Amino acid sequence: MEKRKLGRSTLSVAPLAFGGNVFGWTADEQASFRLLDAFTDAGFNLVDTADVYSKWVSGNQGGESETLIGKWLKQSGKRDQVLIATKVGGEMGPQQKGLSRAHITRSVEDSLRRLQTDHIDLYQTHYDDMSTPVEETLTAYAELIRAGKIRVIGASNISPERLTLSLHSSEQYGYPRYETLQPEYNLYDREKYERHYAPICKEHGLSVLPYYALASGFLTGKYRSPADIAKSPRGQKALGYLNERGTRILSALDQVAARYHTNLASVSIAWLAQRPGIAAPIASATSVEQLQDLIKAATLQLDKEAVQLLDEASRW
Repeated sequence: MEKRKLGRSTLSVAPLAFGGNVFGWTADEQASFRLLDAFTDAGFNLVDTADVYSKWVSGNQGGESETLIGKWLKQSGKRDQVLIATKVGGEMGPQQKGLSRAHITRSVEDSLRRLQTDHIDLYQTHYDDMSTPVEETLTAYAELIRAGKIRVIGASNISPERLTLSLHSSEQYGYPRYETLQPEYNLYDREKYERHYAPICKEHGLSVLPYYALASGFLTGKYRSPADIAKSPRGQKALGYLNERGTRILSALDQVAARYHTNLASVSIAWLAQRPGIAAPIASATSVEQLQDLIKAATLQLDKEAVQLLDEASRW
């Protein structure tokens, strides 16, 4: 399978990443193990999670996703077959958030323990911390890289200005640099990334790992009316897509999916995977059947006509 490099690093990924936000939430331990086995057996290698997953679930404390991944790594013996990406910066508890050197140093140890591994392949800034200078954050990452605890760093929810400042600081002072950006980006949510972030990624050679690649399930065609919202715990977010533009996008997806004898999820992921600079769209599944739909996207090459139809329907 085609592999794509992450920025200027030595890491390469297959063109689909599994979003671990479902582990410990809508996928229990057995389901999580089945999903991870099916994903890796199909030739994919990037699993993305975060220390705070899935703290939003009643009774959870955060770390549930990393814990399940760690159990699977130990049971499966597949650590060398996968790249583990996790994040730091989200609120794990009172005074337990941000990007200070102290918090990063503590958090990486907690993540390593939960993941039952001695290193994290891609460690990402989850949320920016305006109270901490970027130099302090990058210095902390440099120390962890030297110690062999992380290999490469990336960023997610960070402003264009702070991303640029971080990249310039890395270049000027020799800090490790962000090699990836994980933005919200999909057929519906295009403008913010394409207007503000794509030029930065192109200039600095960052690889992009889009999250919400299926717009919380909306781009699968699962939600076509307000009555469909109750189908899933994530349905409420899809309500915001039920408008004229959203309907237009679904119509274009229906046409392309019919032409290629496939499903809307595959077309949505394939469109994203063919965009410039995209390394691996991140998508989640809660069943192996759903995962197979995503896997089809990795071998689906849309022609110019299909891409143009989707571009026009989703124009911002």
